Parts: sequence; structure tokens; C-alpha cells
Amino acid sequence: MKINLSIYIFIISFLILGCKSTVEEQPVRESPKFPVGAIVDLSYDFSDQTIYWVNAKRFEKEKVADGMTDAGFYYSANDYSAAEHGGTHIDAPVHFAKDRQTVDQIPLEKLIAPAVKIDVSAKGLSNWDYQISVKDISNWEAVNGPIPDNCIVLFQTGFGKFYPDAEKYLGTANRGDDAAKDLHFPGLHPDAAEWLVKNRKINAVGLDTASVDYGQSKDFKSHITLMNENIPAFENVANLEKLPAKGFQIIALPMKIKGGSGAPLRIVATVPSIEE
Repeated sequence: MKINLSIYIFIISFLILGCKSTVEEQPVRESPKFPVGAIVDLSYDFSDQTIYWVNAKRFEKEKVADGMTDAGFYYSANDYSAAEHGGTHIDAPVHFAKDRQTVDQIPLEKLIAPAVKIDVSAKGLSNWDYQISVKDISNWEAVNGPIPDNCIVLFQTGFGKFYPDAEKYLGTANRGDDAAKDLHFPGLHPDAAEWLVKNRKINAVGLDTASVDYGQSKDFKSHITLMNENIPAFENVANLEKLPAKGFQIIALPMKIKGGSGAPLRIVATVPSIEE
């Protein structure tokens, strides 16, 4: 079938102009907005200075390569090993509760969320065995309003100022099973953990100490109470003094260890304005 050249040109022109018009008329979609504000790093780096539990394997890094290759380019690589629980890290619920979530099973919605900070540093620094109470939480709420649903609750005990001095931060520089009796640092009282579970819908808790339970705990009831409800915990959180009491977001992403009871954690906060 023959088509007149002028008709052919008309059809092509119509299609081109029609497509252009369709493209131009498409509404412009805005990209999802990332939380804005100052970004505060709440993680300590990992090195031979990293704080680990007194009987846990410490961080070790072995250099594999560092220099120019025969092919003429620079190449650097290391091997490392460490316990799951040390430095800034996450306790997955399975750490203290059978059949609860492992690190890789924790929903991201629990780890990326609005957050609040409850500052008990005046009490923590004056009593190294201090346990954060229900009263501490209710006092915070009296000023700031109820803890919002689906948020992360951070507790500032003031002990971040001692990191990585093990003797001050843990209460002892000794290591091994026998050193556990000498641990002294603040933590969350089991009654407060139970109150949070029963009265507030929270995603996770975090502290600037080596454990959710205080150093002298023998039964770890706060861990057990939280983790039976699939509430993970962040430990050895850095720079909490740089955060306001509320109005900020947390992004807490652990190494995704399949079946892990814990993992190193890179945690940051986005803060609209940092309180000096």
C-alpha cells in the first residue's frame, strides 16, 4: 500500500508533537524528603580502644595489604574480628528472649523513627549504680508531654564523657569473668522497663552505658522485660549530650548478621537545631 508523502509527514509530525505535549503535561513529582537538620553521629569508632564486655572478645584488625601492587595501583585491605556485643552496638531481642527477633529480623521501621532523650546525668554521675526510675520518665513527660507512640527512647546517664576509659566507664579496667563483680555504671531499672512495656508503645531503647541493666545486675531483668516484647536496645551510644529532649529522628542500622544476637551499630540523629 502506498502512502502519500505529505500524509506521511503529517502523521509523523502529529505523533511527535502529541508525545511532547503528553510529556509536558505530566505533573512533576517531588522526591521523598529526607529528614533535614544537623546530623549527629551517635557511634564510636571501632579500634583497639573499643569498650567490650569484660569477658567478650575485643576488636582486632589485621592488615592484609597496604601499598602499590605489581599492576601499578594502590590497594589496602584488612581482616577484623570481634564479639557481636561491643562498642556502639545493638542487642537484638533474641539476646535475652528465646524465639524473639534476631538482628536480621528487626523491622527497619523500628530502627528509623522519631526519638526522645531523657537526661538523668546528674543522678548517674553522682551514683554510679543509679537505676533510671519510672519517676525519671514521668518527670520528663511532665515537661515534654507523653512519650509518642513508635518512637525510640534514649537515656543519657552522663557516662559517655568517660568513654573509652574502661576503669571509669565500666567501673573496672580488669577483664575476665571475675571482673564482672566490679562493674559499676547506671542502667534502666526493671520497674521502668516494665512500665514502658505496659504503658508506652516504643520501638527501642538506648543508653550511653555498656548495658541496659546497671553494672551490678545479676539477673538482667530490664533486658528480659524489653526483649520478650521484641524491643531491641542500643548500648554505648555516643554524643547524647548533643541531642535535645525531643523533636529529632534516629537512623540506627546494624550490621545485618543472619541469626545474630547483636551487631555493631551505626546510629545517627537528624536534629533541627542542636541545643548548646
